Amino acid sequence: MKQEEQQPEMGEELMQQLRSKATELLLREEWNESANAYSHFISLCRAHISNTHDLTDPDQLSKLHKSLCLALSNRAEARSRLRDFDEALNDCNEALKIETTHFKTLVCKGKILLSLNRYSMASNCFKTALLDAQPGGNSEIINGYLEKCKKLEFLSRTGSFDLSEWVLNGFRGKSPELGEYVGAVQIKKSEIGGRGLFATKNIEAGTLVLVTKAIATDRCILSDTGENAQLVMWKNFIDKVTGSATKCHRIRQLICTLSTGEDEDGLRVPDISLFRPETEESCFSDEKIDMSRILSILDVNSLVEDAISAKVLGKNSDYYGVGLWVLASFINHSCHPNARRLHIGDYVMVHASRDVKAGEEITFAYFDVLSPLDKRREMSTTWGFHCSCKRCKFEEELGTKPEIREIEMGLERGLDVGGAVYRLEEGMRRCMVRGKEKGYMRASFWAAYSEAYGSEKSVRKWGRRIPAMEVVVDSVVEAVGSDERVLKVLVEGLKKSGSGGGGVVEMERAMKVGRGVYGKVMKKQATRTLLELGLHEQSY
Repeated sequence: MKQEEQQPEMGEELMQQLRSKATELLLREEWNESANAYSHFISLCRAHISNTHDLTDPDQLSKLHKSLCLALSNRAEARSRLRDFDEALNDCNEALKIETTHFKTLVCKGKILLSLNRYSMASNCFKTALLDAQPGGNSEIINGYLEKCKKLEFLSRTGSFDLSEWVLNGFRGKSPELGEYVGAVQIKKSEIGGRGLFATKNIEAGTLVLVTKAIATDRCILSDTGENAQLVMWKNFIDKVTGSATKCHRIRQLICTLSTGEDEDGLRVPDISLFRPETEESCFSDEKIDMSRILSILDVNSLVEDAISAKVLGKNSDYYGVGLWVLASFINHSCHPNARRLHIGDYVMVHASRDVKAGEEITFAYFDVLSPLDKRREMSTTWGFHCSCKRCKFEEELGTKPEIREIEMGLERGLDVGGAVYRLEEGMRRCMVRGKEKGYMRASFWAAYSEAYGSEKSVRKWGRRIPAMEVVVDSVVEAVGSDERVLKVLVEGLKKSGSGGGGVVEMERAMKVGRGVYGKVMKKQATRTLLELGLHEQSY
């Protein structure tokens, strides 16, 4: 009898020790060790509850249930810090079965859902928690989370982002809070290859196409040992993606929608709704993913932050970075692209760099498209594909004409840039090159145009015999979208012209190109600030 009486006491003592140890580890932010200690405690607690069902002491049973609820909540906190979101949510749900209004669990679950960009579900958790919040500190914190959910849900629904204040403050302080947003786009089979992102309605230059948070990113400062730093960064990046895919069902299934670079034509086309923040878990399949497949996916779909079509804003602008942004990975390359991206923290904002028509595919420049066809061919080869866009096909045909080849060779030998521009314009006139095709050729010889307009000597000599700078800028932007180098030539040219770039028409022209570069995510004054900053930065 004494032995039987001692066993429960010994079990309770062990449970008390385990709970104290687990709590201590949690407070010390040793998340993995804390989760393991709580797992041991939870197993013992459940065993005691099973044994206690035969007893007639309701207080003892209630005490054990409360202990189990708190332990599950604390383990959920530790697991969420380890980004093990699936298991953390399971713990929260188990705890809430015991006590439906358990304050700490509701807050923990709300924070997890918020980190997964599930704003309305997170808001429901915080609203329920607020009913049981203590006056003062707790209620203020919960109201703060509710305001955040409300703001992010609004941004996710409308795409009404405004970075003005942050830009005008010189990117000081925290980067702005961004929510995931999917605009007027859908995924379809692409003539370029595989699948692509397509506009479902007309999109004006500067308009947001999507905003999405990275599955994972890693960054490093490149130095003399840049290659080693990049290798370490790439390994860390792979580990982060693998960890996220292992621990979160939703993330794993989103990664599974991406191509491995094989059998592009046989890939299924996912519905765009999968990428919206509030999509239910039940919409995702239970597809498995192994390490070799992850590596292939990352090789094909990873984006670097310093790409030709990208601009990095804020603290991470000093770093070389790589990341996996799933929906943005569906955007193919074209030598007459219509989209650019802004990298802010772990988010990427994709916007139209020129006007896009409904049904048109959204495309990036994977490499420098302000260069001649031969150089673009070399660059596309390093990417492992052959570009067959309208521009490349047109230039292949025109490139056979001897006068075009002579201009290219002349520039290589040091031909006067003004003369080269004049000869190119005359050649296009004789070949009856019109409309957007004229913009294609001007984009291919942009280096010559840029140098000609930037040289006072060249402008004096050739100014009346070559097109006005504004005309060339407009045609290049219409053909290949806005680019910082084109914007720089425009703004400097307007200043030199004597208008100071301050006239209404001139300023609106510069602002339109600026919106194509930076997007419509800031007010005019903030965009002007970026235009001025851009003039002092080194060109690509």
